[in-house]
Amino acid sequence: MYNDEMTKLTQIALCWELHQTNTPIVTIAQTLGVHRETVGLWITRIVNHDGKIAGFLDEYTAAHTGPRKKRKLDGLVKHYIYTIREENRDCCGQKIQVYLQRQYDIVLSLRTIYKVLGEKYHLKSRWKKNVKRGPVPKATAPRQVIQMDSVDFGYVFAFTGVDIFSKEVSVQLYPSLTSADGEQFLHHSFHTRFTHTELLQTDGGSEFKDKFKKKVFLYADRFRVSRPYRKNEQSYIESFNRSLRKECLGWGTFKSAEIPSLQREVDEYLLYYHGTRVHLGAGMKTPQQVLEDYQLMSDH
Repeated sequence: MYNDEMTKLTQIALCWELHQTNTPIVTIAQTLGVHRETVGLWITRIVNHDGKIAGFLDEYTAAHTGPRKKRKLDGLVKHYIYTIREENRDCCGQKIQVYLQRQYDIVLSLRTIYKVLGEKYHLKSRWKKNVKRGPVPKATAPRQVIQMDSVDFGYVFAFTGVDIFSKEVSVQLYPSLTSADGEQFLHHSFHTRFTHTELLQTDGGSEFKDKFKKKVFLYADRFRVSRPYRKNEQSYIESFNRSLRKECLGWGTFKSAEIPSLQREVDEYLLYYHGTRVHLGAGMKTPQQVLEDYQLMSDH
């Protein structure tokens, strides 16, 4: 095998010479120390130059002349990223990505956003592999486990909650996605629906931190944050969120001024959902029928 100092041009020339002697591509690759797909590509490109290796070598040299310049990000864009993060309570890169596109019509990858954040802030993972979160919660009766989440509808955010046993749900719309909104939804959902629960589970979103966490134990004996990237841990609320889109609000986006009319639409849907729509996971009963079986009735 040839040493590492052999130039690519020399390798290409030898590759073509060996090919003309009917040497198998695998043998050529082993001899030159390159991948067989690379050998196949070189041979194909030379053939496309009518078998004239000089033409391909000229093209190859032109394409690989000089170091590739690194792409630089405009300083103003960095300023936008820092400002958005600070104005939105140190929000995550995913939300910065959304706000960048909405406010400035700038599209950036999450990798780029986090790279920029890393230049100014000391970022560390909010998740630790060894943190004990306990088993995924299960329920054998209503009000034992409640899951909560939020759904993005553009400039409208739906906060959702579900009793994983009875399938009873609560939905409230807000123009923002803050922990204050989360706290308000917490009060609303338990005053009008759930009353109390043994365990309340959410994901790690900022809307379920700070003010939300300070009040969560008014209504729950335990609070659990689901593990990131484990959709099955929030499967019940994720399933309802899909139903909310498919059967009620759709996949479009809305403006905050539309919240009153949208909330009326959601409230009408919840009447159908609780009183008419049967659930496979509830033995083909409606949430209302399940609650009646356990002599539990919601105010709504």
